[in-house]
Amino acid sequence: MRAAEFRRLALALPEAVEADHHGIPSFRVGGKIFATLPQPTHAHLFVDSEEVDRVVEAAPTSCSELWWGKKLAGVRVELATADRKLVVHLLDLAWRMRAPKKLLRGRDGSG
Repeated sequence: MRAAEFRRLALALPEAVEADHHGIPSFRVGGKIFATLPQPTHAHLFVDSEEVDRVVEAAPTSCSELWWGKKLAGVRVELATADRKLVVHLLDLAWRMRAPKKLLRGRDGSG
């Protein structure tokens, strides 16, 4: 996967927008960052620690833990080696963690 495809997938999520974050492209929903693209070669996706553990164990050559100081904040994905389905899954999870509840209800058809 290349950075352009990652960007396209991220922006295809409902109400996702791209905005600068200290010189780095970030992808947001409801004003909250769910992913960044600090280099064209890798992305950061902000998912919970349980998912990070599962992903790193399942795809250790393309995924690693993303630490924000002393906090496990998500997963770093090497785009060239990452499975497209995994990236789509992680983007969806990260988006869901940050999306406003009203938007989630509308997307899931429960409201």
